[in-house]
Amino acid sequence: MINKNVLQSVISKYYLGGLNNQVKWRIKDNTLTIYAGEKGRVCKVHLNNFKLEDGELGIFDTDKLLKLVSITNGDLLITLEKLKSVFTKIHIADSNFDLTYSLADVLILGKTTWYEDPDSWEIQLDLSPIEIDHLIKAKNALNDVNNMLITTTKDFDNNDVCEFIFGDNTGFSNKITFQMSGEISKEDLAIPFDSDMFKSILSANKDMEYGKLKLSERGMVKLSFNSDELGISTEYYVARNE
Repeated sequence: MINKNVLQSVISKYYLGGLNNQVKWRIKDNTLTIYAGEKGRVCKVHLNNFKLEDGELGIFDTDKLLKLVSITNGDLLITLEKLKSVFTKIHIADSNFDLTYSLADVLILGKTTWYEDPDSWEIQLDLSPIEIDHLIKAKNALNDVNNMLITTTKDFDNNDVCEFIFGDNTGFSNKITFQMSGEISKEDLAIPFDSDMFKSILSANKDMEYGKLKLSERGMVKLSFNSDELGISTEYYVARNE
């Protein structure tokens, strides 16, 4: 059994509002792992206590799966159907509905690129739910602009701080700057990122208890989140804008 809200949360964390529609679900030792993305942006989602038979499930249309799950309520019973050694269907049932979702051949879904951590991170920040909410609000206030700079500078007390600057690069545009402290080892960094992508990741992980942002001067940001209550952990790598 799995709660509907937990299942929707897991799916939303890789789907990211439609960016990753075709994925493989890997089940091993009662743990679900999902890799998704493409060059320049990848993610990994873990769910503990997912008690299904070991194997790979080909999800060809996550949007349709979400629509099926959305009509259910409460705790869900999930079972698998297979032909010989190949899983062909997922059955999802609550107290009223019994749904069937047809699976794709995992071979047609290909492989997802994954990134390794660089030798060092120049910025490391803890992301609390409050800070995640502030960053989402900053992006929403300038939702028509897709630019965000992550910079390092000094505050009025001469302490190292990280700034998230939302807005256009021209000197005449509107801008919002949100400042955070953390572990910062290099001054005068200014690295551009896709703020729409950044918002999608933060929005999908608003229900997580802990968050961490790491930035390399090479132009890679890593976002990781964890919830002991939900049994979910996530990781995202996003490359800088060119």
